[in-house]
Amino acid sequence: MSYIIQVLILLLAANGAPIMLNWLIGKRWAYPIDNGLKLTDGYRLFGDSKTWRGILSALCATTGLAVAFNIGLLTGLWFGILAMAGDLLASFSKRRLGYGESSQVRGFDTVPESLLPLLILKATLTLSAIDILLIVGIFFLFEEFVSPILYRWHIRKKPY
Repeated sequence: MSYIIQVLILLLAANGAPIMLNWLIGKRWAYPIDNGLKLTDGYRLFGDSKTWRGILSALCATTGLAVAFNIGLLTGLWFGILAMAGDLLASFSKRRLGYGESSQVRGFDTVPESLLPLLILKATLTLSAIDILLIVGIFFLFEEFVSPILYRWHIRKKPY
């Protein structure tokens, strides 16, 4: 069970590090990954909230925690990369579906960024299918209940 908690903490760190860094230092060094690129549908590739600084903060957080948990440096780095890839995939898909930047689509915001690293690193993290479902479910519920609190504390910009 403690291993599941550690993996859940890695997910929370990947998701939370960019938010916390933005809260701490504002927009300083927040360069959008897509550099403002709009596709033929008229929407941005990702949007202003997906930044290089956010990606780097997530990678540092997951790598550092993975080392602290004795999971391994490379596993932590890959975990962060895959979580952020899932986050970017969700953002890209939401733009293509016509959703505005930072809009919430229940499940769509949490499932790709949690499922991608868990599925790809399943063997490395010794996770079963039940473990993966449990972690994704807990991560989803955590986001649903904690995001409004972070909004009230002025850490998050939107209450989702």
